Amino acid sequence: MTGAEVLILVVGWVAAAGSPGPATLTIAGAAMGQGRRAGLLTGAGVWAGSAFWGMAAMAGMGALMLSNAWIAEALRYAGAAYLLFLAVKSLCAALMPDRGDAPLPSAGHGHFRRGLVVHLTNPKAVLAWGAVFAIMVPPGAPPVTLAATFGLLSALSALIFFGYGLLFSGAGVMRRYRAARRWFEAAFALLFGAAAIRVMTARLA
Repeated sequence: MTGAEVLILVVGWVAAAGSPGPATLTIAGAAMGQGRRAGLLTGAGVWAGSAFWGMAAMAGMGALMLSNAWIAEALRYAGAAYLLFLAVKSLCAALMPDRGDAPLPSAGHGHFRRGLVVHLTNPKAVLAWGAVFAIMVPPGAPPVTLAATFGLLSALSALIFFGYGLLFSGAGVMRRYRAARRWFEAAFALLFGAAAIRVMTARLA
């Protein structure tokens, strides 16, 4: 790829990965509600899901993903179902009475798992990586080019996802969350529900 093509790829990737969506919403919610460790672990799970699809596409599955619509459709239904589950969970949290100012405790592996599942079941993540290696990277590119492309985009994803975890776990942000926790959780429920509908109705091709 030329320098201009790399720049276009980087700008597009940052815009797509950093824009509000199920992954960034999940990271922000964990960070605000349960602190920096929860936000970073959730970000790590999202990044791991992204890296999985990136390695799959780099190994040659990108073209397969793009040419077999049933793969994206299966992920569409799985992703929508999981987002609806998160919406219901947030709604239940919104209906719970406040328990003081302390963040709610939870297991670290639960945060990682939630972030991982959110991104593994996101059909847009599959198609994004598939498009990079099936369309943006020249056919017959040497392994070093494939590895460099994967490394660059994975590093950008890590900066974005961990950045969300750090940003939304700031003391000021967490204070605002605790002061209006039930409203935040109700908003999360609406946003996760809207994301589920969007996943179900979005055109993937």
